[in-house]
Amino acid sequence: MAFQCQRDSYMQEFDTCVVSCVPAELTLENNGKKEKLKGFNLKLKDTILFPEGGGQPDDRGTVGGVSVLRVLRQGPDAVHFISSALEEGQEVHIKLNWERRFDHMQQHSGQHLITALADTMFGYKTTSWELGRQRSSIELDTATVKPGEMEALEAAVNEKIRAHVPVAVNLLSIDDPAVEKVRSRGLPDDPAGPIRIVDIEGVDANMCCGTHVSNLSHLQVIKILGTEKGKKNKTNLIFIAGNRVLKYAEKSYSIEKSLTGLLKTGADEHVDAVDKLQKTVKRLQKSNLIILREMAVLIAQNFKNKPDRGNFFSMHNKDGDNEFMNIIANEIGFQDTVIFLTVGEEKGAGLFLLAGPENTVTEVAPRVSELLQGKGAGKAGRYQGKANSLVKRAEAEALLKETCCKLTAGEE
Repeated sequence: MAFQCQRDSYMQEFDTCVVSCVPAELTLENNGKKEKLKGFNLKLKDTILFPEGGGQPDDRGTVGGVSVLRVLRQGPDAVHFISSALEEGQEVHIKLNWERRFDHMQQHSGQHLITALADTMFGYKTTSWELGRQRSSIELDTATVKPGEMEALEAAVNEKIRAHVPVAVNLLSIDDPAVEKVRSRGLPDDPAGPIRIVDIEGVDANMCCGTHVSNLSHLQVIKILGTEKGKKNKTNLIFIAGNRVLKYAEKSYSIEKSLTGLLKTGADEHVDAVDKLQKTVKRLQKSNLIILREMAVLIAQNFKNKPDRGNFFSMHNKDGDNEFMNIIANEIGFQDTVIFLTVGEEKGAGLFLLAGPENTVTEVAPRVSELLQGKGAGKAGRYQGKANSLVKRAEAEALLKETCCKLTAGEE
């Protein structure tokens, strides 16, 4: 069957009744982590909430005041996942999240238009597409596009939008000869009900289950952001349509305004200003490294010149690096001296180096690494690695001092 959302994509509220409601689980992904929710799978006599399909995400809304978290198609049915149960046979009122739906309509109809004209103008076939949260992509069956083609394509699609071209949805039976004449990437394995043909008048007729605008003017505008290298011999065309273009312009202006305040230059000079800053930073970093190297040598010499220097040296430097620590260790020499060096944030992450008599380092290195929540490796009296936390640096230092005292006592 064709759902009410497919018969009238602009309907935002609808009354229907519950066919079934059974306990179920839903796995949601949040920031890369999967979370299982317990709820109910709800089937309705009809629905205005679109079930995921055809490259278009599912709708959101409420049924009888209960939030709908997912809508999926199972054969001829749309299954709504809800958090609390509704009674079988109960009359319910559906409210659609219109902002989400209309956004999906704009992106999906925009994809149809771009796909049709990319084929007509340049012979580039669409092999797949993705409706993303911020921008969408169309996979074109070409390894490269020529200079100027995307600009010409963008101009052509926006000309069709300005021409107020109608978009109609026709329902055909699966055995209708007309089905063979429309553009399609193939029917699903379990087609249910009539075949929907989305017809952009004079431009394209395409088999599709999704929701679409009724006139290209409702797309407002399409912006092709660019292309990227896709899979083997494919090119991904990145675009936004309708309200997303307005939001993109607003965000871009906000960023531009912030950069103008920070860089103290006009928008046209932002790139040059950032380029100059990067070059200045590189020069300063190079100078800083030279100073750090010289400072490492002086630190080592200062320790070696102390008459009562003992057999233990420890130091933390926020701005150092591995080379800084190794210079100190090499300059001091660690055949008879235990050296413990760390760099980075005092109570955050950083790097560490432990050097000294090989047997001593082998013995205490795992404990030092554990205290610093780090991982390291080494040989020949040198052990270094990354520390996830330098909070217990003082404890590691105390452990090493105690070890050195034992060594001194053993020598005596």
